[in-house]
Amino acid sequence: MSRFAATLAAHGQTLRRARAEILQINVGKLCNLTCVHCHVNAGPKRREIMTRETVDRILAWLAATDLTTVELTGGAPEMIPDFRRLVAGVRALGRRVIDRCNLTILLEPGHEDLAEFLAAHEVEIVASMPCYSPENVNEQRGDGVFDASIAALQRLNALGYGTGRLPLHLVYNPNGAFLPGPQAELEADYKRELAAHFGITFDRLYTITNLPVSRFASWLRHNGQYDTYLALLVDAFNPATVDGLMCRNTINVGWQGEVFDCDFNQMLGLQWKNGKPLFLWDIDPAATEGRPIATGDHCFGCTAGAGSSCGGAVVAA
Repeated sequence: MSRFAATLAAHGQTLRRARAEILQINVGKLCNLTCVHCHVNAGPKRREIMTRETVDRILAWLAATDLTTVELTGGAPEMIPDFRRLVAGVRALGRRVIDRCNLTILLEPGHEDLAEFLAAHEVEIVASMPCYSPENVNEQRGDGVFDASIAALQRLNALGYGTGRLPLHLVYNPNGAFLPGPQAELEADYKRELAAHFGITFDRLYTITNLPVSRFASWLRHNGQYDTYLALLVDAFNPATVDGLMCRNTINVGWQGEVFDCDFNQMLGLQWKNGKPLFLWDIDPAATEGRPIATGDHCFGCTAGAGSSCGGAVVAA
């Protein structure tokens, strides 16, 4: 039993899957950025990307299900050759598509019309924006990223994103080994500062806790903060967050079609098994309800304080 599972048991709780509603596809580790907090270890030199064959197998599987939402992540999901094929295929099935976008990709050569493509297919954008000041953003994500992000947001606003026509949400990750502040307060700060200085509007701000996985775990160890940060997460465990965790209603898929409970479990290699490793086309989503969720110390990151999910805080601060 993991320490997290033992903590749940001490509070009279278990963690099992609810009805599957969301398919989260991590299309690979290729990215135009190399962010300090990245749990994927993504970057420009990574070569793990989803093939067209896998894209088509996923679309065929999805067509036979009633899952309502498909969320695309990476890496920079837009960089794989069949990103547009995947988006168009999901939208043709009438499903909602969420693109977890790093913003800067919208300005990269070869992607000049990407924003227009996303708008034309009514793709919901959840965009990384660690702060509304350049110093914090550039420190976490690289020099020049803040200015590029602002330019991308202004372009999205011009296309109707964040203005009431198309949904645009921003994501805040702490710039260090601490928990996010209250989501509502940070959202108000973001809206005030981005509107006042850049004329930018958006819908919601999601606060997401950095989990001690992959590159962020390496950063913590390099700075002698891993044990202290993990203790912070453990001490901040909040049992009220458990029912709202993203792993309960989301099926996570890797770039080769492997199935996991969440993207963090994917990076740790905690693949679903039933005598052998399972791939998406091996499972019936209607039969996954009640399945136990694989846990570890990293799960304390999703249950600390107000909680952390793909949709931000789980409970009110």
